[in-house]
Amino acid sequence: MSKIMIVEDDPKLADLLRTHLEKYGYAVVLIDHFDAILEYFMKEEPDLVLLDVNLPSFDGFYWCRQIRNVSTCPILFISARSGEMDQIMALEHGADDYITKPFHYDVVTAKIRSNLRRAYGEYAPQMEERIIKKEGLSLYIERMEIHFNGLEVSVTKKEAVLLEMLLKRCPRVVSRETLLEKLWDDQSFVDDNTLNVNITRVRKKLNELGIDNAIETIRGEGYRIVPTWGGEEA
Repeated sequence: MSKIMIVEDDPKLADLLRTHLEKYGYAVVLIDHFDAILEYFMKEEPDLVLLDVNLPSFDGFYWCRQIRNVSTCPILFISARSGEMDQIMALEHGADDYITKPFHYDVVTAKIRSNLRRAYGEYAPQMEERIIKKEGLSLYIERMEIHFNGLEVSVTKKEAVLLEMLLKRCPRVVSRETLLEKLWDDQSFVDDNTLNVNITRVRKKLNELGIDNAIETIRGEGYRIVPTWGGEEA
């Protein structure tokens, strides 16, 4: 039985969704405290999240990012905001789909079923875990973790992609254009400073492992990673 977590501040709509999904055999968790959504997520460990955009305290985009830092489970936004930019922001923050209100409950159910199949069922990729190792540093891509000298640090999905590209091309330079193309499908909506911010975050994660000055900025070209840490393959 798949567990669905509903994060919706309209109690009537949330209850209607729960009733409908329970008819199809889903276990449903309703969130009614909206300042600790990540804590509830970690406790309940749902298979899929239905997430509203307009929420008290922090919006759904914020909570989507928080969940993406720890999980790759499907996240479907449900929102009355039907603007193109809202849908783009949802996908950029890690959502898998965006459903506008008002909606047909059967459509929501079909999208849930489709995303669960893609994530866990017949369409889920059947492959060995991808691990990239470089002189004692290990990047676990699906786990979104980096390990070094007995320490481990969690990374976001985009940080994992950045590290994957840099480690695969080490010690060659990876151009900014290549990184942007890999990280964002539509670069026209990406601020020029966004890549710099993500590189800075990756550097901080490496610093947490005691690794300094490993990512070099090549002015006018891009970035490269240099194994300043040394060590043995693990």
